[in-house]
Amino acid sequence: MKNINVTKLFKSEATGNIIILIASIVLIYLLISLYFANHFFFNTVINGVDVSLKAHDDVDDIIRSYIKDYKLQLIERNGEIEEIIGQDIGMQYNEKSNISKIYEIQNSFKWIGSLLKEQKYYVDDLFVYNKDNLENKINELNCLNKGIIEPQNVSFRYSNGSYEVIEEVYGNKIYKDKLNEAIEMSILKGETKLDLNENLCYENPKYTLSSGKTIETKNLLNKYVSTKITYIFGSENEILDENIINQWLSVDENLEVVINEKAVTEYVQGLSKKYDTVGIARKIKTSTNRIVEVKGGFYGWRINCAAETKALLENIKLSEVLEKEPIYTQKAVSRGEDDIGNTYVEINITRQHLWFYKDGKLITQGAVVTGNPNKGNSTKVGIYMLNYKEKGSTLSGPNYEAEVTYWMPFNGNIGIHDASWRYSFGGDIYKRNGTHGCVNAPLYLAKTIFDNIEDGTPIICYEE
Repeated sequence: MKNINVTKLFKSEATGNIIILIASIVLIYLLISLYFANHFFFNTVINGVDVSLKAHDDVDDIIRSYIKDYKLQLIERNGEIEEIIGQDIGMQYNEKSNISKIYEIQNSFKWIGSLLKEQKYYVDDLFVYNKDNLENKINELNCLNKGIIEPQNVSFRYSNGSYEVIEEVYGNKIYKDKLNEAIEMSILKGETKLDLNENLCYENPKYTLSSGKTIETKNLLNKYVSTKITYIFGSENEILDENIINQWLSVDENLEVVINEKAVTEYVQGLSKKYDTVGIARKIKTSTNRIVEVKGGFYGWRINCAAETKALLENIKLSEVLEKEPIYTQKAVSRGEDDIGNTYVEINITRQHLWFYKDGKLITQGAVVTGNPNKGNSTKVGIYMLNYKEKGSTLSGPNYEAEVTYWMPFNGNIGIHDASWRYSFGGDIYKRNGTHGCVNAPLYLAKTIFDNIEDGTPIICYEE
């Protein structure tokens, strides 16, 4: 019975102690809350001014003291630091500001939260300054008055068969509007440091080493220069590879690879100039065993520059490695110094005679009548090719119309054909009774040629 009373007494004392402790804590809490009824919480900062635990009545003097020594440090990209001093811009404390609203926000009974979290506030009308003075100070900043280094994207350099990436240039070009805005806001917030780079006051390159587009562009450049085209021209060839192709490639401001189509066209035109044979002078060994130079006409090789340029651009985009002939608008019989071959028609205008060779053998020959030079209708000198052959045709022109059995045009409406109305050929007939430019041949001669000739066969017209 006695032991029970002691236990009860012990429990009663413990309960009393807890109550006293709780009451003490509540009392302390209420006393502190009473303190914060006219004081700022722990960790309280207003527009950069630390007013922690300060009395509300003292805040005006504290802010004035802060402004008196205020200066804003501008930390620039090159590490240089410039300052804007509050007194230089007429910076003052606005006693009519809305700072009293913070008193209402900081409910004195909620002071415990300030022990764990910073209480930062911004009052937009706390500070005032002379805008003209600030503008003048900004305009005097060294960062706006030095030589401008423009920002540059990453670039690409070709070396030893592949491309390497050149690091971007950040430069020092400043966005003036962004700088003005950042400085003004820093001053209004009472901040003492402004990092121009972190606040995006500089104009930066769009693409850097770490940009995904950079890798894509590099890979595409390397793909294009892996192209190798071997152009075949008979026993000769031209190799187009990275050594030339890299000179045609560039990268635009959006890191898109650009192929210089003008340069590609000029390359194809260069092939055309070197390997086309249409109209070139050729030394011909005639049937009379003489060497004559014949130029003009339209026989020979001719590259289709537009089509080949288009095809070559596609070859590069697909990074192809291949051998090919260019696309031709016209082909000759063979390649080499003599692209005429050994099947051709030879017309000697001076001697008024024609020979037809096939596979090196003389098939037929005979006298002919060509265009009348005295009427401006001379048969044009040059090397042509048979356009087509047609049996049974009506030829017509100014003041004439004629039926022919064998029609073989080689230069527009100029061709070889029979002339049933003539009883003689050769000699000087062409000078007084020549054609309008065609080559009149006896029926047997026209028939033999017609029966053995094929489209595209070279036709050589020359004078001795």
